[in-house]
Amino acid sequence: MLTRRSFVALGAMAGLVACAAPQIDTPDVQVAAPIYPPLPDFYDAITTEPFPVPAIQEGSLAPEFWRQDVVNPWPKYAKGTIVIDPDAGFLHFIKSPDVAIRYGVSVGAAGFSWQGTARLQFRREWPRWKVPATMIERQPDLEPYSVANGGMDPGPGNPLGARALYLFQNGVDTLYRVHGDASPWELGMAVSSGCIRMLNQDVIDLYDRAIHGASVIVLPSLKPQGLEAVY
Repeated sequence: MLTRRSFVALGAMAGLVACAAPQIDTPDVQVAAPIYPPLPDFYDAITTEPFPVPAIQEGSLAPEFWRQDVVNPWPKYAKGTIVIDPDAGFLHFIKSPDVAIRYGVSVGAAGFSWQGTARLQFRREWPRWKVPATMIERQPDLEPYSVANGGMDPGPGNPLGARALYLFQNGVDTLYRVHGDASPWELGMAVSSGCIRMLNQDVIDLYDRAIHGASVIVLPSLKPQGLEAVY
């Protein structure tokens, strides 16, 4: 559970955590691509949504990050609890004392990560992205998407993707989200501005299972710098 002091620190950096897509310089290094088995059908394109959800490209997603039932590592947690392991890059949804659904995620890069227990306050389909004022101070070009201006319209290009789960503590919005629009290559890595990013196919599945008021637990990193950060 976050202490009052750490929660205050969390609030101080709230302007940094607008869930924006990471800006990454990719090194010009040629590496042999791994060979993965064919993807499950649930990573096909989704055509029943208000906006297109493209299929995940074959060969782009390691099997360990596929959505799958696993033995529940936390059998004492209530059904619906969400547990995020930032070092492993996994999100678990507790189905029963015996079974959890495991999803691949990316997490906050160095300086943007957090840990503790929050409450799933509400969920949104194709949410608007409302950029905090403190982030606009650093990136004035985002001013059209401010809270005052109503944020960014949902759809392709919105960094929250197809769904968002909003995390609160003590009735206060933490400004951290579990949301979609992740790329397969980033799963298991620390790349985002604090939020937990999922594939759109997976966040839609999680959204349909999520329970209002459930606990969302982000485990502390056991690595000195957490996951390898990408900048």
